[in-house]
Amino acid sequence: MKRKTWIKHHKIFGLVLCFFLLMFCVSGIVLNHPKLFSSLDVSRKALPRNYEYRQWNGGLLRGTVAWHQKVLLYGYNGVWKTDSSGHKISDFNQGMPIGVDRRSIRRIVVMPQGTLFAAGSYDLFRYRPHQGWTVIPLPIDIDERLSDIANQRDTLLITGRSHIFYSLPPYRTFHRLTLPASPDNDGHVSLFRTVWWLHSGELFGLTGKLIVDGIALVLIFLSLTGIMYWIVPRMTRHRYATLMKWLFVWHNKVGRLTIVLTLFLCFTGWLLRPPAMLAIITGRVPAVPFSVMDSPNAWYDKLRSLRFDTQSGDWLLYSSDGFYRMTTLTATPRKLTGTPPVSVMGLNVQQQQADGTWLIGSFSGLYRWNRNTGQVNDWFGEDNSISQYGPPISNHPVSGFSNELCDGAGVVDYRQGTPILPMPPTMKTLPMSLRNVCLEVHTGRIYTFFGRAGILYIFLIGLAIAWCLWTGWKLRRPLNSINSQFFRRRVMHIRNFISKFARNKF
Repeated sequence: MKRKTWIKHHKIFGLVLCFFLLMFCVSGIVLNHPKLFSSLDVSRKALPRNYEYRQWNGGLLRGTVAWHQKVLLYGYNGVWKTDSSGHKISDFNQGMPIGVDRRSIRRIVVMPQGTLFAAGSYDLFRYRPHQGWTVIPLPIDIDERLSDIANQRDTLLITGRSHIFYSLPPYRTFHRLTLPASPDNDGHVSLFRTVWWLHSGELFGLTGKLIVDGIALVLIFLSLTGIMYWIVPRMTRHRYATLMKWLFVWHNKVGRLTIVLTLFLCFTGWLLRPPAMLAIITGRVPAVPFSVMDSPNAWYDKLRSLRFDTQSGDWLLYSSDGFYRMTTLTATPRKLTGTPPVSVMGLNVQQQQADGTWLIGSFSGLYRWNRNTGQVNDWFGEDNSISQYGPPISNHPVSGFSNELCDGAGVVDYRQGTPILPMPPTMKTLPMSLRNVCLEVHTGRIYTFFGRAGILYIFLIGLAIAWCLWTGWKLRRPLNSINSQFFRRRVMHIRNFISKFARNKF
């Protein structure tokens, strides 16, 4: 293409994409430091209407537990209390920390003595009468999050992303357990997660995150200087000659020096959403040397839940690599075959029924699993060919389940919610964490005006941003471009304008 065409493409793509690129960068920085922003929320009144809660959808209800002739409801916005009929619902969040992210409850268990424990994403909580919920310290790594909580008789077990923590009465001291590697462990890790952590910088810890933050700041700088370069000088050229010179020089220098990094960030993000993600979602690669994945702990950031199977008399472990069985807590996990499909977005329901079968639910649907026979049945009776890897989001994305309400048939759909009990109108606009809002912005889901085409938002806009960066590279000038012919023409034009103005004035 001719140089004028390159300039035109860079200008048009840059101006059109500028807003979206700025949103990518700001939201990405927030997502890179979830704990730092965990106490900040956004009112749902400020979000599109489809973000309002309806009938306990959107993760508002993940599960229930019976306690003192009451039923406790828990989920994304904390804990509530009701009776078995579900007619009167009251707040049960006394003592919970500020911020939706801090009180997002993964699960609640009732110990044989009646003591309540709840696992959030960042903290373990214990309920004390007249005090409410209190945080219980765990011997946890600074970057490790919690995934699940369970009990076997009076033993309390907390599943972190990388370790198991257990305690016995009076539950004052917790021991950390690192599970031995499974025989099927070949040192390979998820390609999808590798790309994901490359994109965020998390693959190399805090240093990597800060580098990615720096790239985001570079893109913010390029966006703002690009806008100013094309708009401000054209408003009053004779007043902003120095500014235009500065913008041209530094926009050129910074864009030239960081092109590899900015394109890399664009490409890795592009791979993390449909349809490009389909190419990497099931892939496995060796762990990147010297990265956090290259860990002596074979289960680093892989653990999701650990439950005792009362029928089989062993432990059922779920990880991002699938289901495993353990004869004891210290035994070597052995991988299971013929298991229900689980969405890449994670397991949301894992309950053992009275007959010993397991209910396994995720955004891939809900399945009844008999471990003894290996039989897996679709709860909704639609999936006749069940495979280990289900769709990321099925027709029935399951986000919760209740055994205590509606005769044990309380399936909660992520989109539609559940009719098992009425939701108080006041919950409709419960706040959303800033982190989750930024996730919606980063993935493009918040731009509801795209409609169904929103699924292709990242795919299309990622290509557009890459093209904008590439056209900028094609227009690059040498680092001493201050005296280039292109720039001299612009400066000469401004000088002629000022001289003509001065002659007419005086």
